[in-house]
Amino acid sequence: MIDLKDLRQNPDRYRRGVERKQMDVDVDALIALDADRREAQQKFESLRAEQNAASKKIGKASKEERPALIAEVGKMKEDVHAAEAEAKKLDAEVTALLLTVPQPADDDVPDGAGEDDNVVVREEGEIRQFDFEPKDHITLCHELGLADFEAGVKLAGSRSYFLKGAGALLHNAVLRLALDMMVGEHGFTPATVPVLVREEALVGTGFLPMHREAVYHAAEDDLFLVGTGEVGLTGLHMNEVLREEDLPLKYTTVSTCFRREAGTYGKDTAGLYRVHQFDKCEQVVICRADEDESRRWHQHMLGFSEELLHRLNIPYRVIQCCAGDLGPKNVDMLDLEAYMPSRPTKWGETHSASRLYDYQSRRLNLRYKTKDGETKFCHTLNNTVVASPRILIAILENHQQSDGSVDVPAALRPYMNGVEVIRPTS
Repeated sequence: MIDLKDLRQNPDRYRRGVERKQMDVDVDALIALDADRREAQQKFESLRAEQNAASKKIGKASKEERPALIAEVGKMKEDVHAAEAEAKKLDAEVTALLLTVPQPADDDVPDGAGEDDNVVVREEGEIRQFDFEPKDHITLCHELGLADFEAGVKLAGSRSYFLKGAGALLHNAVLRLALDMMVGEHGFTPATVPVLVREEALVGTGFLPMHREAVYHAAEDDLFLVGTGEVGLTGLHMNEVLREEDLPLKYTTVSTCFRREAGTYGKDTAGLYRVHQFDKCEQVVICRADEDESRRWHQHMLGFSEELLHRLNIPYRVIQCCAGDLGPKNVDMLDLEAYMPSRPTKWGETHSASRLYDYQSRRLNLRYKTKDGETKFCHTLNNTVVASPRILIAILENHQQSDGSVDVPAALRPYMNGVEVIRPTS
């Protein structure tokens, strides 16, 4: 959520922010509605003060004066209730509209309408030149007995799958490597998180009310399946006031994630690229309200993910997302795209590193008290450490051999029960 006071003082910043993010939000309507709300609140408070003053007169009035004063206070009470109801109605309308206002992108984020306008910052790793015809991951999964797509569809419909044998081991090995790296080497606190949450958790982290169609809703219990561990890690301290000396908080989790993939009909319906259920190691940092510190953490967190791709020996490129591809909540976002030979573009997004300033903290009421006693909203950041099974596409396709086998990256072998090479099944 954006700062309403800042919007009143700098409306052009938010009009421009809406325009750059290619969104349809009426900032002027919000400003007008907010003015009506404040006027209604002042009217309510004025009438209530008059009512209280009149009520005090009753106790001091004579027996003859009291009936008229009581009648007068009764009429005032009706007016106060009506004014209070109007103020509450307008307050709810302001809050609902405020939740749709995007956070303006930082000035150094390039303009653009969408992902086609994103900028390649750099490429890392050596792209392999095959001396044989490489296979795609779907073929490799069938020939190596790593996945059963037909059984997945039979049980759960499209975009579903089973991972089996070495495929299941590889999936878990990647996640365990990521968790061990974040906890053992970078000092992040591991946590398990709920994947079925109340609506306020998704509103607080900025996934609702926008894009409700992308989220699975268990209507009977009014709970929602999360699409990322970010929801639990960022919402962990909702409605709390932290101490500045305890910041930054660094959390990581491995959790199952669910996405409806609404709006992607016909795209990547086969294989492991775009699925409804997956597992992800996520990283979240909660830090002081300091832009320089947020920017430093953004680069650190991106570096942790790059480090993992280096260990897996997967070429990748860093993408600077344009303003139109940031979504409502991010001030900046950097993606990593892994080299996937079978894809039309040869690249597939595997990571998104987001910087959000206090957008989530305002919605979550997540604050900290400075050493000087001032209370401020925290800054939050998040990034994928690794998401599987999508990353398996890059592992299988980049490490396949001419005899149909796949070399297991050395970093994963300790988690693979000694398996160094995955060979075709009989």
